[in-house]
Amino acid sequence: MRMVGGDAILVLPAAEERIRSRDTHYPYRQDSDFWYLSGFEEPEAVLVLVPGRRHGETLLFCRERDPEREGWDGPRHGPEGAVEAFGFDDAYPIGDLDDILPGLLEGRTRVYYHFGRDQEFDLKLIGWVNRVRAQVRHGAQPPHEFLELGHLLDEMRLFKDRDELRLMQRAADISMRAHAEAMRVVRPGMHEYELQAELERVFRACDAVPAYGSIVGAGANACVLHYVANGGRIRDGDLVLVDAGAEYRGYASDITRTFPANGRFSKEQRLLHDLVGQAQAAALAQARPGVPYEAGHDAAVATLTEGLLRLGLLKGRLEKNIADGSYRRYYRHKTGHWIGLDVHDVGEYRIDGESRLLEPGMVFTIEPGLYIGADDTRVAAKWRGIGIRTEDDVLVTSDGHKVLTEGLARSADEIEALMAQA
Repeated sequence: MRMVGGDAILVLPAAEERIRSRDTHYPYRQDSDFWYLSGFEEPEAVLVLVPGRRHGETLLFCRERDPEREGWDGPRHGPEGAVEAFGFDDAYPIGDLDDILPGLLEGRTRVYYHFGRDQEFDLKLIGWVNRVRAQVRHGAQPPHEFLELGHLLDEMRLFKDRDELRLMQRAADISMRAHAEAMRVVRPGMHEYELQAELERVFRACDAVPAYGSIVGAGANACVLHYVANGGRIRDGDLVLVDAGAEYRGYASDITRTFPANGRFSKEQRLLHDLVGQAQAAALAQARPGVPYEAGHDAAVATLTEGLLRLGLLKGRLEKNIADGSYRRYYRHKTGHWIGLDVHDVGEYRIDGESRLLEPGMVFTIEPGLYIGADDTRVAAKWRGIGIRTEDDVLVTSDGHKVLTEGLARSADEIEALMAQA
């Protein structure tokens, strides 16, 4: 509210409930911005912030208590409970929004809102503004400027405070525990979905949920970046790529490990796995304040390309392979992303056309990989069908970085040692 000033108003609706099929719903997940500002988990709610309003600056519109519906769907806070539990200055029934919001808009010059996310609510907001405009002859002062709320919230959410980092560390701890369990229980002959079940069992046992669709890809399936079918059988000699993270109290973690189904890397698998590890270490060395965000990706690309040339999977000079993008045959994605309330979190990566500089409080992933298709006849058969990615969550600190997921086996030796304990 200090950022927007005393003549502005912020309007933010909660996420809608989504139908999965016919009359069943997907599990409800609150809008990340709404959750960030309020901590209120229920649907059918609208948060309104009115800086400087004498009768209360933080207002919530929400569902009233309803014993009949609560018997079906669970308890509600209701307006009175919301004030008591969450510290709003005032709360009103959601049914009163149409009557009250035009009066809150009147006299405010700027409206901050996420236009385009919810077309139905967009039209409602325009209607409320038009009702104020219709009273101009009677002295009403309607807003005349509409601004994207994301420009403020995205930057705020990019920098995590102490309490957020505590939740993110808890999400990371749960995820590390789940990945370690997957390495212990994997056996040739299992289906990918059986391994997924072991991972997500740990999530739920720790009061967390999956932060995104878990990826469990064995053999050539690991070369599909967003593979979520998880229906294949894990064979002896396969590598298994697991990209899965827990969400705890709204905050995501994101870990990828690649390990051998039988507990031992083959020569070629180990060579490529070690190379990915070297690329991750090169990127991690760039994770410190004042360094451009893209420096980590550039370091990973250089390391991977140099290694691919050394192994004979690429030909020619290092500089040319990087310049013309030849390495993209085997490495198609960027080396990381912001992470927080969304697994691919908000925040600009470039400012004024330049890679932004890292600052303390930013959290992002570092996740280099190599993917050699099973049908890639340009390489020897021994390399084909190998997909590897190693991913960790990294906090930028005042003097460097902290790896939130440091406690999980990462190198080939560490992974084999962990799997040997099973």
